[in-house]
Amino acid sequence: MNKTLYQSIFLVCVCLFFTACIKDTDFDQTEDIALTPVVELDLIYFNLRASDFFDSINSTPILTVSDTTEIRFLDDSTLQESLKRAEFYFKFTNSIPRNFQVDFQFLSETNDTTYVAGTFVSEGLPAAPVITEYIQNVEGDDILSLTQANKVVVSVTIPSSNENLEGTLNLKSKTTYFLEY
Repeated sequence: MNKTLYQSIFLVCVCLFFTACIKDTDFDQTEDIALTPVVELDLIYFNLRASDFFDSINSTPILTVSDTTEIRFLDDSTLQESLKRAEFYFKFTNSIPRNFQVDFQFLSETNDTTYVAGTFVSEGLPAAPVITEYIQNVEGDDILSLTQANKVVVSVTIPSSNENLEGTLNLKSKTTYFLEY
């Protein structure tokens, strides 16, 4: 009787194995599967003092301060084909009593401009810093231009400066890349 029970269970399992969910499986649907990872990376940051905008040796204002940062993440061909959208987030904390114009120039390896963005930063006070946030979305045809860049130049322009100016201008930024494979 034990042997008959095992044979019956085995027969039922074999029948279920050959009839389970195979008939209506469409393997062509595998081409419709899309992976959409989201990658967040820190982009650039800086801490500028008011004294960075004044040359104390020559007693002359320095109206523009620039810095270049390499962005090697965008030079991968697989990434370039898969990138659907990029979002840049910039957070400025300004305690200098001046407004600023901040420009971001994305450059190729041969220093050709591939993409530009810019924003205005509101003035603050040493005792009351002002936070300015800026979001730049890059989509469509601009994505191709952006992926050609391997460095970004940040230029911070102040309308006027003197030796008595106090405070700091800080930037923290990140980039969110939306991919589709």
